[in-house]
Order: sequence, then structure tokens, then C-alpha cells
Amino acid sequence: MAKKLGIQWVASDTLEVVAMDYVWKYAPKKFDGLYPHRAMKGETNDETYNLFSPKQIAKGYIKQAKATYGAIDMFSICEITDGNDYIIEGYHVTPELAARLMKKYGRKHFRSLFIVKENVEKFVRDLKKSTTPNDWILKKTKEKETLYKIAEMISEYGKFFTKEAKKHGFKVLNMDENFETNLKKAITVLAG
Repeated sequence: MAKKLGIQWVASDTLEVVAMDYVWKYAPKKFDGLYPHRAMKGETNDETYNLFSPKQIAKGYIKQAKATYGAIDMFSICEITDGNDYIIEGYHVTPELAARLMKKYGRKHFRSLFIVKENVEKFVRDLKKSTTPNDWILKKTKEKETLYKIAEMISEYGKFFTKEAKKHGFKVLNMDENFETNLKKAITVLAG
């Protein structure tokens, strides 16, 4: 989408790393509470998903997303002030955050769209075709059962996004089917 729209993008993971480093340095006792998924993480996905259920992991991600709101807010105001268009993508950008930023800085500065995948079987099938270098799922997963657990977690997170987006009046596209068609719809929504 960023390439087709000619807009720069940043992964919210990058902003999370900055925020995590700050918390670790200045408030280490709060780290595990703010970043519960990091505290859950084993050496491999197999280890993590054998210790925690997909729902527990999704809840950890939801809580962890909130710990990154401040970094996303700071990035946003810097880009708004400089007059830059940008896309922030990632699980940290929740409908709650989008609503807060729109209220704080005005709807003229933000467009919001949430894309989800909820079909577990299709996710696993598509994952096997992935050509993404350093894919966090494929790189750290050996057991086929874990792929299904990860897909369940992503489905849970997608359901959370869908429910929250509806609450805040934001558009959600389910990318399980007709990916290219939905990508075109997403570009249309973001292009305004």
C-alpha cells in the first residue's frame, strides 16, 4: 500500500523497541507488566505456544500495544508538525489509539483502516507460501501444531480489532479472501 500510494511507512514494532528500551533503562520493574508478551516469549514459537494459549498470547499483545501508544503519539505529532504523510502499520495501532489520536490532533491528519485475518486454516496454508525474509513465524517454528496456534492467536487479535473498530466507527477489511481486491479497497480508503 505504501509503495502504491507513494507514502513512507513505519512499523509500530520499531516504535515499540524504542519505548521498550526507555522502560528497560528507566523503569525496569515495570517492564514485564507493560510488555507481557515479551515476558511470555520463549526461545522459539513452539516453546511459547506450548506454555501459553493463543488467547493468553493475544491478551498479552493487546496489553503490550497500549505500552507503545506514547511512542506512536510522539512519532505522529513529529510527522504532522513536519507536514509529512506516513503510514504506521502494526498490531500496536489499535482502534482505541486511532480514536485518541484523531481526537487529539484532528481527523484531518489521520485516516484509519484495520485489516484482519480470521480464517485459521487459510492463514496456515498461506503462511507456507510466504516469501517474507526473516518471517518471525517461519524462522522460529518447527512444529506444525504451533502454526495453527499462531493462526488462532492472530484470529483472536483480528476479532478484537473488528469489535473495537466497530465501536469507534472504523473500517475493517478481512483479508482472508480476495486479497488483491481488498488491497485495492484499502488503498482507496487510505487515499481518501
